[in-house]
Amino acid sequence: MPDIVIQHVAAATLAIVFMVGAWQKLRDRIGFEIALDNYDLLPAALVKPVAWLLPAFEFATGLALVSPWRTNGGVMALLLLGFVTAGVVVNLLRGRTDVGCGCGGIEDEQLLSWALVARNGVLALGACATLGAGVARPLAWLDYVTVVGATLSAYALYVAANQLIANRPRLARLRRPA
Repeated sequence: MPDIVIQHVAAATLAIVFMVGAWQKLRDRIGFEIALDNYDLLPAALVKPVAWLLPAFEFATGLALVSPWRTNGGVMALLLLGFVTAGVVVNLLRGRTDVGCGCGGIEDEQLLSWALVARNGVLALGACATLGAGVARPLAWLDYVTVVGATLSAYALYVAANQLIANRPRLARLRRPA
């Protein structure tokens, strides 16, 4: 059973990831619809509704993670990660690596890859850490400082990892002899 501080850090980090991702998808809803359509997994009639529902669920998941319903938020995060990761895996198994991930923001520049699957696996581990009651103990002021610092650090690592994943194909092109 993880310490309550670890649970808070995991929940807060995932909440930021999901709420920022939802906002980015809703901000560029047409771009997200195109990305969903490019996955070639949904009938055309479902692309537009799913382009609304997925970010709404993503935002609700983020809110649940930082609410008294954190455990429900963790389950929602696992469902969401499972759903989107399955879409990536199906396309990778089809050999379709030229599809943008549709993640939103800087992540939108990412093409489908096994690195995205691994990234989502790490996020799923974080979601697992939010489940259950954790070690019950009163939080001291240093615990709150730790939660804020660790959350910001974890989110910075997430952003850096996404940038590395996005740049990987570009770096591979630079390494090829002309």
